Parts: sequence; structure tokens; C-alpha cells
Amino acid sequence: MSTITFRTLGNGSEIGANSYLVGFDGQEVVLDCGIHPKKEGFEALPDFSPLDSAPLAVLVSHGHIDHCGALPCLLREYPATECYATQPTISIMDRMLHNSVSVMGTLALERGIPEYPLYSHGEVDHVIRHAYGLGFQREFALTWDSPLRASFHPSGHVLGSAGILLRIPGHTLFYTGDMCLAQQELMGGLALLDDSVRIDTLVIESTRGAHAKGSSITFEGEVARFARETRKVLERGGVALVPSFALGRSQELLNVISRLMRSEELPEVPVYASGLGRAIYEIYDKYQDYLKPGAELRPLYEFKRIGDVWEKSVRRDLLKRSCIIVATSGMMIENTPSAMIAQDIVRRRKHGIFFVGYLDPETLGYRLVHAAPGDALQFELGAHPVEVLLENRQQFSFSAHAHREDLRWLIEHVRPKNVVFVHGDEDAIRWMCENCSGNVLKHVPEPEETLLLEA
Repeated sequence: MSTITFRTLGNGSEIGANSYLVGFDGQEVVLDCGIHPKKEGFEALPDFSPLDSAPLAVLVSHGHIDHCGALPCLLREYPATECYATQPTISIMDRMLHNSVSVMGTLALERGIPEYPLYSHGEVDHVIRHAYGLGFQREFALTWDSPLRASFHPSGHVLGSAGILLRIPGHTLFYTGDMCLAQQELMGGLALLDDSVRIDTLVIESTRGAHAKGSSITFEGEVARFARETRKVLERGGVALVPSFALGRSQELLNVISRLMRSEELPEVPVYASGLGRAIYEIYDKYQDYLKPGAELRPLYEFKRIGDVWEKSVRRDLLKRSCIIVATSGMMIENTPSAMIAQDIVRRRKHGIFFVGYLDPETLGYRLVHAAPGDALQFELGAHPVEVLLENRQQFSFSAHAHREDLRWLIEHVRPKNVVFVHGDEDAIRWMCENCSGNVLKHVPEPEETLLLEA
């Protein structure tokens, strides 16, 4: 029987640089390979030093940068390593990683980060050439001479997102990746494994473990609240700015807005979408078979292009009439499209800014939601702070992560021998450890700790 080891290459007890190393009989597999969104330069990367040699493969759960953004660095070190993900995720990674190179190049100039960019467009191309796109629930061997087999299973998070099932002789491990059990506008919930599959180790995300009210908030309830608040802004001639992540939230919200206009819950006004969100939307259109049954993806031409918001004239024209603007970044990082537009919007009371996901307390978006009238915030690096007169600044919960009651239910449903809690802050993981029931061995991997997993 194999001895199974598990180690975090990032820091498992936080959200960022998600990357995990599974070892067995001298062979190793990497699960995800992301960059930490709150760190800069080399500090944002996972630590690859525990790798004894080239891993058998790297398996990627989905295309968010905190799960795939360090792949070019890993393959630079081990160029023959092959990458596996679902086919939509490969297409999304192609867009996201090339965009990451461009963003890092800009940050090198704006913030003087000498290590940026951490990799080149050519290194991204190398990753994509070594990436195999697979369908859901199709078991495959990583190499001809390895007994390890793997398969991807719908996780309900974003297009192509998957939980990863590893079958090792004598041991079965399931890594949830980021998951959602609830139905969204376009994505169905997590597809449960067949009851006949016995899971020895469940590696589970814990993102919303500290959110006490998660189970009382419904998707349609938030849609109705979003419609009411947006309608108030539009009916008084204002502009509604919706900061949104380019992958997932943007596509979901654009289709929510289109549905609300067709049902006359929102007035017909122009709807704008920013560049990367539009590029990812094209991939959603290409892989509509991966959306939930009955999902109606509206044609991209319904949504107008925002333009170069670093030009004052473009921002001025955007605000001349009522409209809805869905723009990156979702947490409103300085110098991103949502921040550039917001610095004009916050000067007037008639507009509204509606965040639709998680806000890290250290981000501009969090500070804006909690700012008092008259506070001054800096939206553009190198520019003067702007006084905030805007009153309608709200946060909605359109999270694509499972709330903690669903996470607890999944553990009870799967009944694994081992549960490894990852992808959550300290409070979230503590709640999960204290509140998951059943006869399970609970593990919270510390940095540089190697866990031995019982079969």
C-alpha cells in the first residue's frame, strides 16, 4: 500500500498562491499553481523547493490567477512537465496568463517592482503547448508507466472549473478546488461523485467558513436587491458601476442584468463591459455546453465596449447618461478600470457603486464601501485623493464559493477518513475544524509541513 503525502507549496491557511503537492512511492503530482493576489514579485509565487524532481504532472482546477498564475514559472523550472485541465480552463488560462504578463509589465513601471513580469508571453505559450484539455468525468492516466489515474468533475464555480479525483493504488483523494453547490445564472452547482466512489482524503476549500449568514442569502434574493438598488440609480439619471472579476462574476452579472431588463425590472439603458471580461465572455460562448442546462447566454453584442478609461474624455462620455458599467477589478484595485471610473463617479451623489463579491479589507473597494461621506481616497496611483460624496455604495453576495453549511454537508456526505482544510483564512478554517462532524481525521497543513495521509 502506498504512503500518501500532502504538502502546501503556497500557504494553505489563506487564500492565494494555491498549490499543493501530493506524493506517493517517490512520485509527485502538483494540484493547482497560483499566484498570491496580495503579494508582489517573487513573494507571490508558491515555493517549488520541496519538489525532488519534475512532477508527473500539474492538474489545474480552474482559470483564476490564484490557481494557475504561476504555471509558467513551474514549467520554466521543469519544462517537460505536462498540464491537465478541462478544455474551457485551457482556453481561459491562455487569456488570463497573457493578460497577467501585460499587467505585471504595467506594475513594473507604476510601482517599481524589479522582478516583474515574472514570466514572458513566450513562456505562457509554452504552458499552453504542454496543456491537455479534457472533458468532465473522463478518467485518464498521467503517464503510461504510472498507476495514478485522475478525472475532473464539475465544481460549479466558473466555466470549466473542476474538482480533481486522484486514484492511487490503495488511496483515493478528491480535491474540491473552488466550488459552489448553489445554482448561479450560468453555472450549475457541484456535481457529486457517484456514491460508489470511496474517498479516503477530501481536500476542501474553506473560503466562506467564517461567513455566519451565508446560508440565509439566496442568489435570487440578491438579484432582487440588486435590481431595486440599480433601478433607483438609473431612474434619477445616474450611472451604476459594478466592479467585477473578469472571470465568472462579469459573465454572470451581464446575463443577470440582461434578464432584468427583459423582465422590465430594470429600465433599458446601455450596458458596458470591460476588455478582459469580454474576452472571457467569448470563451463562455464557445463552451456553452459546459453551462448549466437551460442557461441562456446573451449575445456579446448586447454589451458595449468601455474604451480607454485612462482618457478623461472617455470617462466623461460614459457618465453623460444613465448606464450600467461592469468593469474589472472586482475589489477595485487602484489603476484598474473600475477604479479609474469610480474616481469620477464618487464626486456625484446620484450615481451608485455596487460590489458583487468578496472584498479584502486591505483593498480600495473595501475602504470605499466603508468610507464616511467626505473621506478622501486615492483611485489612481500618483494622483490626488478624491473626496467621496457618493452615498449609494453597497456590497452584494453573488459568491461562487460554497457557504460553510454546504461545506460541512459535503464532508458528512462524502465521509472521508481524512479532511484537509485549505483556501481559507484562519477564522474560516478554525470554524470548519470545530464544526465538521463525523469520524474524520482533520488536517490543517502548515507551511513546510508534510502530512502523512491514512488510507
